[in-house]
Amino acid sequence: MYNNKEADLFNNREAVIDSFNHLLGPLDKYFEEDSSGLELSTTGVGYGRKTASVESLLRLLWGLVPLEAGGTSHPLSEKVLKGIINGTDPEHEGYWGPIHHYDQLIVEMSAIGYMLLLAPEKFWDPLNEQERKHLVQYLLQVNTVDAHDCNWLFFAVLVNLGLQNVGETFNADVINRNLERIETYYVGNGWYKDGLDAHADYYVPFAIHFYSLIYSVAMKDKDPKRCSVYKERAHLFSKKFVHWFSEEGQGIPYGRSMTYRFSQIAFFCAYLYADVDVKDTGWMKGMILRHFRYWFKQSIFNGDGTLSVGYTYPNLHMSENYNAPGSPYWSLKSFLILAFPEDHAFWKVEEEPFPQVEASYHDSQVEQTILRDKGHVVLFPNGYRHRDAHNHTAAKYEKFAYSTHFGFSIPRSNLTLSEGAFDSMLAISEDGEDYRVKRQVVRKVYTDEYLFMEWMPWQDVTIKSWIIPGLPWHVRVHKIQTQRPLMTADGGFALGVEPADQLEKVERADAALIKNLNGTVGAIDLSGNGMIEVVHPNSNTNLIYSNTVIPSIRQMLEPGDHTLIHGFFGSNQLDCSLKNSMNIQYDENTHTIQINGQKIPLTLSE
Repeated sequence: MYNNKEADLFNNREAVIDSFNHLLGPLDKYFEEDSSGLELSTTGVGYGRKTASVESLLRLLWGLVPLEAGGTSHPLSEKVLKGIINGTDPEHEGYWGPIHHYDQLIVEMSAIGYMLLLAPEKFWDPLNEQERKHLVQYLLQVNTVDAHDCNWLFFAVLVNLGLQNVGETFNADVINRNLERIETYYVGNGWYKDGLDAHADYYVPFAIHFYSLIYSVAMKDKDPKRCSVYKERAHLFSKKFVHWFSEEGQGIPYGRSMTYRFSQIAFFCAYLYADVDVKDTGWMKGMILRHFRYWFKQSIFNGDGTLSVGYTYPNLHMSENYNAPGSPYWSLKSFLILAFPEDHAFWKVEEEPFPQVEASYHDSQVEQTILRDKGHVVLFPNGYRHRDAHNHTAAKYEKFAYSTHFGFSIPRSNLTLSEGAFDSMLAISEDGEDYRVKRQVVRKVYTDEYLFMEWMPWQDVTIKSWIIPGLPWHVRVHKIQTQRPLMTADGGFALGVEPADQLEKVERADAALIKNLNGTVGAIDLSGNGMIEVVHPNSNTNLIYSNTVIPSIRQMLEPGDHTLIHGFFGSNQLDCSLKNSMNIQYDENTHTIQINGQKIPLTLSE
């Protein structure tokens, strides 16, 4: 972790290179003797240690390649190239082995394609004829195996583009076939989904758009029409994606692969690299550098200085089955800005502040509302009709709110509220021990005023949830039809605490507000039948804070129909007055909510 003074020095190319060197400095001692991989730690991953070591090696290329392309050499470049030479030689003991269908090695080969595209002088020209032959033969395997139907299709595209760039055999049919398939993921207004029946998350900017923009540079003369489309879409998307960030540089923690950290900003780096619109350079430069400053102030390193699996602190619990010790170095994609040499306009232009954007942003294309209030940014998503096979999908996609300041939590288990850490979720149980949450929706409606989601935790329990976005207060209305007795717990934002903290509190039968140096959170039962409980989740369940408390509203329900109306508070302001913050009311005669200085009628429909 940098100290605050060091992290604030992200203001020129030299400072960015220093941070890059800080990331790679501890890695030299972990190279295998023949450099064909890196053994970073003993933690496991779904594709095994051999492939994980190759991943650790090749992910360094996402930073080394632009650095070398920008005219600056790095001592690890030669070691990585040696590893590639040995790893692709079938007669060498460090040979990586054949590539199979859906192999993680398909992912990692894309970095070599990137290498051949951006810096062939450093990584291709030094190879002799036999080394080139081995590398080409190894890379061509990606054209003969199946890849997952998502952003993975771009990996073979990058490999073939790289081979084409150095005058070697490549497969134009695979490029066209894969790009045509990716075209079906496009949903309009700059947005893709990561596959046909998939989520709209960070994989859109740091994968699909990122690779599209690399393509637009590599193929600007050979495929100008497609390149123009990719740049037009990126321009559209940039005006939407900016809403995902706070003025201070934080991205909204949302979805899977949060351990890739500052890859959240990689889209803007590729946007500038592709020269989409020079008028955007100033504010995007500010976005990129503030984002780096934020991350290098966090505890993102292991004790040996390597990047940890986790988010703002090391945390294996929130990881995916595909997160190996070297996986976090995917974040090096944001160092694409190092491809700009010292005399490039990027380093000369004035860093501009965060652009003026609306405080309330509604994106009907992907059914997301994003609100901002004094540096606090919250995403209210409308849920998905599908699930995927990744870890903690419900926690990563199906909460009612995702905050830059309070993060989100993932469960230790679904047994008890403390193990469940159900922030920004309605948890349902028959016995008070085994809880279920919204894992997918069966029906939904998106409007600028509210989000409606219908979901069924059991076949005989139907829940209709209306979310009225707002800051610092937002409101949830749940209509529950149940044929069984239930216990409910509706959780608010998770406040970071230390166990010995002296918390400032306002507590009463129907409401609670809790404050410390990390902000203020609260909950109020507007329907009058619930009980306020401050839940103390297990440690290391929240992505941002290692210990938290969650204000929750609990209620016992008999079989029948029930309506719950709850308000939840979240503010990052240290001068927030607890007394003055309790400014939310429900008028049961007129069915209106007095919230955030506005009166909102509860004329909600399905």
